[in-house]
Amino acid sequence: MPNLEHPAYPAATLLHLESLVPCRESQVSMLLSIFGERQQFSFPSIFIYGHTSSGKTYVMQTLLNTLQLPHVFVNCVEYFTSPLLLEEILIQLQNSSSETEQTSHVPCDNFNDFVRLFKQAVASRELQDQTLYIVLDRAEQLREMEANILPAFLRLQELTDRNVTVVLLSEIVWELFRPSTGCFEPFTLYFPDYSIGHLQKILSQNHPPEYSADFYAAYINILLGVFYMVCRDLKELQHLAVLNFSKYCEPVVSGEANERDTRKLWKNIEPHLKKAMQTVYLREISSSQWERLQRDDGEPGQLKGLSAHTHVELPYYSKFLLIAAYLASYNPVRTDKRFFLKHHGKIRKTNFMKKHEKTSNHLLGPKPFPLDRLLAILYSIVDNRVAPTANIFSQITSLVTLQLLSMVGHNDQLDGPRYKCTVSLDFIRAVAR
Repeated sequence: MPNLEHPAYPAATLLHLESLVPCRESQVSMLLSIFGERQQFSFPSIFIYGHTSSGKTYVMQTLLNTLQLPHVFVNCVEYFTSPLLLEEILIQLQNSSSETEQTSHVPCDNFNDFVRLFKQAVASRELQDQTLYIVLDRAEQLREMEANILPAFLRLQELTDRNVTVVLLSEIVWELFRPSTGCFEPFTLYFPDYSIGHLQKILSQNHPPEYSADFYAAYINILLGVFYMVCRDLKELQHLAVLNFSKYCEPVVSGEANERDTRKLWKNIEPHLKKAMQTVYLREISSSQWERLQRDDGEPGQLKGLSAHTHVELPYYSKFLLIAAYLASYNPVRTDKRFFLKHHGKIRKTNFMKKHEKTSNHLLGPKPFPLDRLLAILYSIVDNRVAPTANIFSQITSLVTLQLLSMVGHNDQLDGPRYKCTVSLDFIRAVAR
């Protein structure tokens, strides 16, 4: 039985729409109820929010295009100033009404001009008898524009006296939008994150025709078992699924296993998924380069130059600063004398030291350290004498900017800045070599 029902649209169209938006039927049903029929006035403004890759933009585009509702779709990041944004809305209105070449547009510098030109554009399209939808994607950018833009869009139906609905799509909540002076409150609709069951259902729909649906579903189940705890982004998971499927199929293609030998298939794909775990979201290499690396022989644990971080080029003293920062973050202060002084004397291991040194500091994470300790370790590990010049301090700032170090606390602290080293042991080994 179909989940979407509405008297204004054919059942076949709604069934097709339902197949295009899996796991978002309740949100689409709510939007259909708000929209009503074509000629009815809808809610003046709708605010849709949810985390990235929760289907807000896709669902809105699919809904408007499938039902062939008149609409304008604008990304506020691309049109980042109010004149650009207002002119783009007018351009899309004019171009959709013109079946020939693109029509020239009148410059629009303020919202008063926009209201006047908008009325003319709606009249030319003969849209008085149906609702026009203006969708503003990445709407959080509106907060960076003039103070009157957001309240004006929320009341556009009232200002123009036309059947228009403004839809705002955002990744942040409405409370961060609301001006201190108050404004018209939009209807808010939340898009929750996809659950693991939803992701399994959506990703399994893209199975290649040469393999069975059960075989591809088992692959998606393995993929989600590895990546779900670190990545909930549907787009990233789709990219990973396409990228690693050929490696999963290798035993089946070579005849070493059949589609039901899940143990052999898992043992073949496991090291490659571990490699991919280290580059989630980063897109450090292209898909073709990744596939070439997978075909090469080598130890499964090695990235073989995959991570760009192992090839970071740093100035000479920045490398020593980073090594010194790593040593300061992961070695206790009481060990500095033993490690970095030539004549440190005899150091007895107390029961306290024995008890605490059983736990690896790498498991506890980096500890903050003051600037003077960083410089003291630097002077001890560099062969030649280093003067504490402005060049050295500027390189520390550069390492913080590159996010290889992080500053702990505030800049105005009286006892001086404190830092943490944020890089891994593998990174420091590569720099040290």
